[in-house]
Amino acid sequence: MRRPPLPRRASRRARGTRTGGIAAAAVLLCGAAAWGGCAGTRVLAEDGASRAGPVEAAAALVASVPDARARHLVRSISDPHRTAWHFVPAPRTGLSIGAMSATQRRSLETLVRSGLSDSGWQRAQAVIAHELVLRELELAAGRADARARRDPALYFATVYGPPQRDSAWGWRFEGHHLSVNATAIGNAPPIVAPLFMGANPARVPSGPQAGKRLFAAEEDLARALLLDLTPAQRAAATLADTTFGEIVTRNDPAVGPLPPRGVPASELSPGQRQRLRALIELYAGRAAPAVAREPLARLERAGFANLRFAWAGSAEPGKRHYYRIHGPTLLIEYDNSQSGANHVHTVWRDLENDFGRDLLRSHYARHVHDR
Repeated sequence: MRRPPLPRRASRRARGTRTGGIAAAAVLLCGAAAWGGCAGTRVLAEDGASRAGPVEAAAALVASVPDARARHLVRSISDPHRTAWHFVPAPRTGLSIGAMSATQRRSLETLVRSGLSDSGWQRAQAVIAHELVLRELELAAGRADARARRDPALYFATVYGPPQRDSAWGWRFEGHHLSVNATAIGNAPPIVAPLFMGANPARVPSGPQAGKRLFAAEEDLARALLLDLTPAQRAAATLADTTFGEIVTRNDPAVGPLPPRGVPASELSPGQRQRLRALIELYAGRAAPAVAREPLARLERAGFANLRFAWAGSAEPGKRHYYRIHGPTLLIEYDNSQSGANHVHTVWRDLENDFGRDLLRSHYARHVHDR
């Protein structure tokens, strides 16, 4: 399959789908805190939107958007743009959070939280807020476009619908270093894949947040597993002495099983297997428990022993490194190669059900749809 190129630059058109720009982001993030941290915008337990299912939240969001903006927000479930995901600051389909009212953002929060766990939701907010850290670093380095380019308002929602209780539908929430792609039938737990999160800088070098690492656990658990391997196991796990400069699958719309390289889980000791399982559960834990249950069950049915752990680059902290966990149903990739090994990309891919591929195939086999 030919790999589509990663887009590189945001356009004026993409920026034009928001209003209020930086001011809206300030309200949204309340000084880089979190969406829910703003007075008057927190989704409280007694709020009707927080009790609604994802179908109702998506329908409320769609209904609240004027026709002139609806074309940015709503697309068909069969639209080819649904699988055209990416994670760089570039033009995007959808409606930006900077263009949304507080009520619309509450509906969006309910929708996104239907796919993410509490910790996954907090991590997504941290990724968005991290744009302000990157902005300050780039402004200090003299990058003139940093203020406009690194904007937390430039995260976009798209609904692929229509969202109905018995219909196949989906949504995406995406911006720089964040792409959450969900596909569902009605209000059933969605398939959330691909799920991408990243951070630049990986470790904040200076300023009030100096030393902060958004993906510390993902790095430290994997390195602990690598260092726990025997010399023979480590030789089997090593893909290369250098990294590949990016996650290998980039933003490919479909990913199949990778070559069977790496140390097999079947050759790990019980303690090493436990480290591997903890690392997988860390990534799976970004999704809501009801969402993570199904892919983890498929992983077990396919055989945990059939998983492989692979590493490239240095084992030394602060040096370029890459790892992946892959098996018949699952691919996890982590890369820290760019910006002097201070720029992390991570992704969870479902080799059977990215963008709900098997879910939709099964649904359409049982129902006649006007697609």
